[in-house]
Amino acid sequence: MASKKPAAANPGRPVPGSDAATAESLKTLPMQEVQHQLGTSPDGLGQVEAAKRLIQYGPNEIAEHHANALLKFLSYFWGPIPWMIEAAVILSAVVGHWPDFFIILVLLLANALVGWSEERQAGNAIEALRAKLAVTARVRRDGTWITPAARELVPGDVIRLRLGDIIPADARLFEGDEIEVDQSALTGESLPLTCAPGDPVYSGSIVRRGEIDGLVYATGANTYFGATAELVQGAHTVSHFQKAVLKIGNYLIILAAVFVAVIVLVSLLRHDPLLTTLQFALVLTIAAIPVAMPTVLSVTMAVGARILATKQAVVSRLVAIEELAGVDVLCSDKTGTLTQNSLTLGDPFCTDGVTAAEVIIAGALASRADNDDPIDLAILGGLSDPDALHGYTVTGYQPFDPVSKRTEATVTEKGAGTGTEQPTFKVSKGAPQVMLALATDASAVKSAVDAAVNDFATRGYRSLGVARTGPTGDWRFLGVLPLFDPPREDAAATIATAREMGVEVKMVTGDALAIARETAVKVGLGANILDAAGLGEVQKTESAATAESIERADGFAQVFPEHKYHIVEVLQQRGHIVGMTGDGVNDAPALKKADCGIAVSGATDAARAAAAIVLLTPGLSVIIDAIKISRRIFQRMNSYAMYRIAETLRVLLFVTLTILVFNFYPVTAIMIVMLALLNDGAILSIAYDNVRYRSQPEAWNMRVVLGIATVLGVLGPIAAFGLFYLGDRVFGIGRPQLQTMMYLMLSVAGHLTIFLTRTRGPFWSIRPARILLFAVLGTQVIATLIAVFGLFMTPLGWGWAAFVWGYAILWALLSDRVKLLAYKVLDPAVALAAGGGHKIR
Repeated sequence: MASKKPAAANPGRPVPGSDAATAESLKTLPMQEVQHQLGTSPDGLGQVEAAKRLIQYGPNEIAEHHANALLKFLSYFWGPIPWMIEAAVILSAVVGHWPDFFIILVLLLANALVGWSEERQAGNAIEALRAKLAVTARVRRDGTWITPAARELVPGDVIRLRLGDIIPADARLFEGDEIEVDQSALTGESLPLTCAPGDPVYSGSIVRRGEIDGLVYATGANTYFGATAELVQGAHTVSHFQKAVLKIGNYLIILAAVFVAVIVLVSLLRHDPLLTTLQFALVLTIAAIPVAMPTVLSVTMAVGARILATKQAVVSRLVAIEELAGVDVLCSDKTGTLTQNSLTLGDPFCTDGVTAAEVIIAGALASRADNDDPIDLAILGGLSDPDALHGYTVTGYQPFDPVSKRTEATVTEKGAGTGTEQPTFKVSKGAPQVMLALATDASAVKSAVDAAVNDFATRGYRSLGVARTGPTGDWRFLGVLPLFDPPREDAAATIATAREMGVEVKMVTGDALAIARETAVKVGLGANILDAAGLGEVQKTESAATAESIERADGFAQVFPEHKYHIVEVLQQRGHIVGMTGDGVNDAPALKKADCGIAVSGATDAARAAAAIVLLTPGLSVIIDAIKISRRIFQRMNSYAMYRIAETLRVLLFVTLTILVFNFYPVTAIMIVMLALLNDGAILSIAYDNVRYRSQPEAWNMRVVLGIATVLGVLGPIAAFGLFYLGDRVFGIGRPQLQTMMYLMLSVAGHLTIFLTRTRGPFWSIRPARILLFAVLGTQVIATLIAVFGLFMTPLGWGWAAFVWGYAILWALLSDRVKLLAYKVLDPAVALAAGGGHKIR
C-alpha cells in the first residue's frame, strides 16, 4: 500500500527546526503538531526530500573548525625564531653568500615541514579513530527501512531505536512500549531514564531497554546538547611549551641584537666597509639562530606521542605532552571513569525474620534478564547462587509501570519431593514508599524502612523496596535493596599513585551530593565535596574565598557543563596546570579549556574532538603511564633548551669578542653553518635519551634554564679564548689554520655540552642512550675529518686535532663541576635531589 508523505506533498514548504529555539518548542508540542510542523508522518520522508533537507540543515554532526592546511604550514614561518632564520637568509642573499643562503633556507623549510607533518599525523590519527566510531541509524525512507550514516539524518526522519542503539539525533517517541535510556554520557547520571511515547530522547544517549520508533526533530548543533559542544570552539589556550619557546627565542634575539649592534657600532668607528659590516652581522645572526630548536622539540614530543600510542593513548596535540608533565590538578568525571558505570547490588536491609538471601531472591523473581534492564541485571547479579531461582517458575509478569512505580511477578514453587507445582505467592519490587503502601504490615516496619532508606541515600545508594504475599494473599514488606555504581578496581590505586607524583585528583560529576561524596570516599579522594549549585553564575569572577574552596575541594557534585568549564578556569587562575578527563558531550568544553584534556575510553565524538589525548583502554591507570612518559619527554626538552642557549651564547660571545679585541674572524660563515648542520642534526637523537623523571609536576623554570645555560655559555668562550691564546701566541699557528682549530674546538666542546645539560648531577650520573652517544661521536668524527683534511678550510692535521680534543674534554670536566655549583645557587632543591628521580629508558 502506498504510504502518504506530507513532506513530499509540500516540497517548497520551509521546515522548522533549523535553530535551537525551534527545536526546544518541538520538544514539548503534541506529536500531531510536531509532525505537521516538520511536514512528515510515521511513514517518514522520501529520499529526494531528505536530500533537500540535508542541504538545508547540513550534516547531523557537531561541526569542527579545521584550520586551512596552507595557513597552518605558513604559521611555522612566523615567530621570533623563524624571523631570525629568515633574517639570516636575507643577509646571505644581500652579501652574496649563496652556499650559506641555500643551506639556511633548506634548514628553515625542513623545520617547518617537520613541525607541520608531525601535527598533521597526530590529527590524522584522531580522524581515523573517529571514522572507526562512525554511527549508523535505521531510518524509514520511501516506506523502506535503510541504515545510512547517522550524519545523514534530517528533521522529519523516522528512526527505529532498539536495545543498545546510540540515539543518533534528538527525537520524539511514537506510540509503543516504554524504553529506558542511559544518558550518563550527557548528564553524568548513571541511572537510566524511563521514556514513554511522546517523550523526547537526546542524541548521544543509549537505549538500555525496549524498542520504539522516533521522529527526529533536531540534528547537529541544534540538538539539546549541541550548544554545549559549541562552547568547545570558544575555548583556546596557549601552551606553556609555546610560552617557554617564545621566552627562549626572545632571550636569544636580545643577545643577538646587542652583539650585532656592538659590532656595527665598532665597525663604523673603524670605518670598515659596509659590506664587511654586513658580513659581521651575517656571522653573528647565523651564530645566534637556534635553527633546529623547534624541530628538535617537535620531534621529541612526536617520539613521545608514538610511545603513548603503544600505551593505547592517542595524542591529538603534541604540546599536550609537555602540558601533561606539568599537570598538578586532575579533574576527573565520575561515571565510567572513577566508577564502572554499571549498577551493583549492595547489602540489603531486611525486616525482622527475613534473611538477605530471601530479599534478593524475591527481588530477582520480580526481575527479567531478557529485558536487559540495568536494575534487573544488578539484582540478578547479586544472587549468591545462580541456581537459586531454579525451584521457582514465574507464571505471570507485569513490567515496570511509571504510574504504579513497581514490577510484579506471579510465582509457583515446586512442591518438596512431589514433583508437582502449586501457586504460592506474588513478589513485587519498586519504590520503597510504594511497597510500604502495598504492604499490610507497613505500620510496623515503616520507621525502620525509612531509616534504612535515609541511610542508603546518605551513602549514595538508590533504594528499592521488595514485598511478597503470604498464604492469605496479604502483602508483606521484606526489605530494601540498595543499588550503587561501584568504583573501578584501579581507581583508588591510580589516585594514590597520582598523589605520590604530586597530582591532586578532583572528582567532577552531575550526580547528587550524597552519591558523589560516597564515591569520593571509596576511591580515596576525601569527603570535601562542593555542590556546584553554590558556585553562582559561571561567568562571574569568584570571590577569593570561593576560589579557595574550589581549590581545596576533593570534588564537585550536581555539576552542569558550564560549571566544569568554570571550575577548570578558576583553578587555572589560581596558578594550577589543570588536566581534565571525560567521556561525554558535557565534558567537552572543560576538556578543551583544560591545559591537558583527556578523553577516556568510550568517549563521545565531541569529547574526543575536544581532548588533547584520547585513551583507548578503560580506567585511569594509563594516565599515570602517560604522566611518567610526559615528564621524561619534558626532561629531554629542558636539557636541549639549556644546551641550545649555552651554545648560542658561546658562539656569540667568542665571535664578537674576537672581532672587537683582535679585529679577526675566528671562524668563517661557512664554518658556522657547518656547525649548525652537524651539531643540530645529531642532537635530534636526544629525543631517545635516558632520563630521570621527577616525582613532582614539571614546569619551565626559566630562571634555572637561562641561568645554567648562561653559566655554561660564558665558560665556553673562556675555554675558546684559552685555546686561541695558545694557538696564536704560544704555538704561533697561522691565522687560517687557527680558524680551523677554533672551528673544531667549537664543534667538539659544543657537543660535549649536551652531556652536561642532560643531567642535574654529575654528567656520569645517568648513562646516555646509545643513539645519542653514537650520534655525537659520529658527527664529531666527521667534524674532525673535515678539520684534519681541510674541507672548506685550511687543513689542521692529526696532531693539532688530538690536542683540541684533549683540551675540550678537560674543560668539559671542569665545566661540569661549575654546573653543580650553579645548581646549588639557582635551585638548591633540585641540586639536593639530583641523584634522585626515576630512571626510564
